[in-house]
Amino acid sequence: MRNFFKTALKSILVLGLVLTLILSNTGRALAASSGGRIGGGSFRAPSRTFSPPSGGGYGSPRPGYGYPGGGFGFPFLLPFFGFGGAGSLFTILVFFAIANFLVRSFRNTGMSGEASYGTPAISVAKVQVGLRAQARELQEELNELGETADTTSATGRALVLQEASLALLRHPQYWVYGASESQSTRLETAEAKFNQLALAERSKFSEETLSNVENQRRLSSTSDSTAIVKPIDEPGEYIVVTLIAGVEGQLPLPTINDTEDLQQALKQLGGVGSDRLLAVEVLWTPQAEGDTLTSDDLLAYYPNLKLV
Repeated sequence: MRNFFKTALKSILVLGLVLTLILSNTGRALAASSGGRIGGGSFRAPSRTFSPPSGGGYGSPRPGYGYPGGGFGFPFLLPFFGFGGAGSLFTILVFFAIANFLVRSFRNTGMSGEASYGTPAISVAKVQVGLRAQARELQEELNELGETADTTSATGRALVLQEASLALLRHPQYWVYGASESQSTRLETAEAKFNQLALAERSKFSEETLSNVENQRRLSSTSDSTAIVKPIDEPGEYIVVTLIAGVEGQLPLPTINDTEDLQQALKQLGGVGSDRLLAVEVLWTPQAEGDTLTSDDLLAYYPNLKLV
């Protein structure tokens, strides 16, 4: 019996030690970093008007067809196929009235469908880059962009996306990981998809220490920012920058397998004009000075990143 209790006690102690180590490592792995955020825009329907052709049909009326309704072009042919007399003439008129009604109905249905399908597709695209922690100048550029950018105008938002892409393109020597995705969807569902991607990335931050959304700027104090900085003896290795954009029309992005693919994806996303860009989010972590991501953090939060 005594041996049983000793064995049980040892097992409990070992189990407690294992749980302590697991919880300690989990807490360390889930100690998310500070984050910066720049964003703005909306998914409103494009302001385009549909002008139906004159005359109730496609194209201008053609002379010489003898029927003003824009219908079929053979009213002069049928009388020669054995129809004669007032009764036959009345039958022909009834026939053409019905035919004209059917033609107009089909055309109206076609125009309605065209107006519905004419709404352009919306692409929701994301490019993500993992860089070595030595890319401190990149952090400084993003911080400055976040403090000065105008995110309430279409031109300002396009400039944010362009400058963030350009900042990444200027530092290829620090690129380690990359990922991209682009999904074409309807306008009605594009905003939900965009918000899902943005919220998924923002949830990885312990705090947004710098934020500029629709020109609502917020910058945490130095004491607040340094409060979440990891200990100096904990190795920090990476910075992750995420670009998310809602774009009118198609925006295919290459699958990231190497630095050339990543460069191409950044150029395509950064080249979107203000007339097509509906919404943008630029997110980066860490943002606070001295804060970095460890390799464990990177594996835990960004398993989608591929080595380039």
